[in-house]
Amino acid sequence: MSEIGIILIISLIIFSSPFVSKLTQLPTSVVEIISGTLFGAWGLLHHGPLFELVAEFGFLYLMFLAGLEVDLKKILSIESHTLKSGLLYILSLYLLAFVIVKYMNFDTMFVAIFPLISVGLIAALKKEYGKESWLDLSIAIGSLGEVVSIAVLTIFSAAMEFGIGTKFYQTLTILVIFLLLILGIFKLLQVLFWWYPELKTTLMPKIDNEEQDIRLSMALFFTFIAIMLYLHLEVAFGAFIAGIFIATFFEHKRSLPHKLSAFGFGFLVPIFFIYTGSSFKISALWMEGILSGALLITAIMIFIRIVASLVFYKILPLGHRLLFALSHSMPLTLLVAIATIALHSNVIDETEYMAFILASILEVIVAMVLIRMMMRLQGKRLGSGHSLFGRVADNLWKPR
Repeated sequence: MSEIGIILIISLIIFSSPFVSKLTQLPTSVVEIISGTLFGAWGLLHHGPLFELVAEFGFLYLMFLAGLEVDLKKILSIESHTLKSGLLYILSLYLLAFVIVKYMNFDTMFVAIFPLISVGLIAALKKEYGKESWLDLSIAIGSLGEVVSIAVLTIFSAAMEFGIGTKFYQTLTILVIFLLLILGIFKLLQVLFWWYPELKTTLMPKIDNEEQDIRLSMALFFTFIAIMLYLHLEVAFGAFIAGIFIATFFEHKRSLPHKLSAFGFGFLVPIFFIYTGSSFKISALWMEGILSGALLITAIMIFIRIVASLVFYKILPLGHRLLFALSHSMPLTLLVAIATIALHSNVIDETEYMAFILASILEVIVAMVLIRMMMRLQGKRLGSGHSLFGRVADNLWKPR
């Protein structure tokens, strides 16, 4: 397949995925991964240098968009009791993951994988269900959890690249110093913008004919990537921090996150998901250990979140705790990211990589179906119930 043919196939998938998503009520990202898998199986997609380069850039931009969901001011303004419960919840995820990994004799890397949290698909739930107490808490704690997940991802990446030795501890020290410097810069800018609020509008004017807000955002995005490359740290972490910076200090540009995400989810990010899907071979479903491994990963990740959510017993009722846990059971982007890093570092082979990709898709489908069933139980009539996916979920809960 020539590069011209690949470009045309990618264009077709990008254009048609939203329509398929509406029909099936699957998240668009899942549709793009499945489409990449199908077209790859038919021999219409292969991994050329250009495809790989744009997909890598799409992944970094996705991490940047994930950072845009995290406003440090809002996280720090959470009630102390709720914040303590959230931190205990995140700690419980890692403790449960550690116990399961030791008990079931898994590889140590699963301690970093099982507790992963990403707010990307939680934002999609927010669009569908509106204002719900469990969903608001999910986004707040999820943002904090994603920061921890990205930090763990960086440490995990260094461990896989250098091993546990002098180089690893050197990288870990650099990471800690870098984080402390970033926190110092955030504090300094917070004071600076408090004394001189006009600086914000100077950097990002409210009336902007030169798209200065986009220019500054891209400058920060590439600057942090360059810094991480120089420090030999996980590049995705730099992209994530750049997004946090924009979300925290330039909240007056309310249209900016929409402009940035519209470009990303309309062009760059879908290419990353299509590339990810094309990496998965359908024939792997019949390979020994692939399907069972993916189902086991899915079950464990949902289980530990349900158990850890018990820390919110004073804040959320049982049903809402289950919904909260399920909303955190879809770390699609981070699970794909950590699997990709592990594959490139030769920590896992292609078979294990495919099990991770399949698990990332299964988690989204299972969590979405269960959330819809539970909301149906609460008597919430959803506008998407006439879709194919909605009818499947509704029929699963139809009273007999």
